Amino acid sequence: MFLRRLLPQLTEELQHSPAVALLGPRQAGKTTLALEAAKAIPSIYLDLESERDRAKLAQPELYLADHLDKLVILDEVHRTPHLFPVLRGLIDQARRSGRRAGQYLLLGSAALDLLQQSGETLAGRIAYLELGPLNLLETGTELTDALWLRGGFPESMTAPSDSRSLRWRQNFIRTYLERDVPQFGPRIAADTLRRFWIMLAHNQSGLLNVAQLARNMGVDVKTAQSYIDLLCALLLVRRLPPWHANVGKRLVKSPKVYVRDSGLVHALLDIETKESLLSHMVLGASWEGFVIENLLSCAPASVQGYFYRTSGGAEVDLLLTWPSGKMWAIEIKRSLSPKIERGFHAACADLSPARKLAVYPGDESFPLGHDIQAIPLATLCQELALTSHP
Repeated sequence: MFLRRLLPQLTEELQHSPAVALLGPRQAGKTTLALEAAKAIPSIYLDLESERDRAKLAQPELYLADHLDKLVILDEVHRTPHLFPVLRGLIDQARRSGRRAGQYLLLGSAALDLLQQSGETLAGRIAYLELGPLNLLETGTELTDALWLRGGFPESMTAPSDSRSLRWRQNFIRTYLERDVPQFGPRIAADTLRRFWIMLAHNQSGLLNVAQLARNMGVDVKTAQSYIDLLCALLLVRRLPPWHANVGKRLVKSPKVYVRDSGLVHALLDIETKESLLSHMVLGASWEGFVIENLLSCAPASVQGYFYRTSGGAEVDLLLTWPSGKMWAIEIKRSLSPKIERGFHAACADLSPARKLAVYPGDESFPLGHDIQAIPLATLCQELALTSHP
């Protein structure tokens, strides 16, 4: 089992919040993490995809009222939205008897639905945490290339070979398309959404042009937008927003789009080995997405990620903004001798970031001039994990 960095935070939230929602894509390790967090306290686990466990909740008020002294873990809770009003009543009942925390741990694969359902019903009673696939600090730097190629889903990472890992990811994609997606959105043909997902993989790190995607798919813009919204809600795709500020320049306003897990990018494009990846046109974009996901995963939750681009060519791949107002400008390079282009210098002149960094796949940090520091991905991940107020 990989040691997940979210475990201490989950444990702390359970000590202070009546309910905690742990969100993340399927197979990211939510159940394993939940059971690990519950080891030290009385708890029961219900898988709401199991008919037997759902039958226990035929009369949820009666069943759950018998377990007010335990942490109740409800897996795939988005399948039973009628439970949320019941949970609110039981939380308030427990509060009156003196128990104010650690009652319910809700696991869900769809952020949008679960946030909406729980937010409306459990306002003030629930905390939210997101568990993504494994990051570099959880696997160790010696597995950087494997993590990049295979992605961070634990079953994919621990497969005995690259071919078995690819097969697992292909089956994972098929399961999502044929079984999971119909639960959350309007009925979409699996082949149609697969083609759309593949198009996003080809467009990894590109600007999101919904109209162009719609034309390529032969659907209207509203339909294409609904596909994007659904994949983002399932935590499988990221829209990285553009930074907006009054800098007196014409700024690009479209978000950039990424398939969040690099292993899924490679599975969608049928890339099995590192050698195949190194000769593929998606190489640079795949590395960029991999770096961004790892940095955002390791950064404090209060840190926001953007990109910056002007019509004049000034550009920053990743702009991290801190609650203090400080910004870190990050250039991402897939080269052991990174060269900083004029666009990055121009963007830094516009933004005046507190730090200027170039993430590259080497092992040592060194200055590049103009106050820019070349830094290994693992080093910056570690620094972000330890920094709360820059």
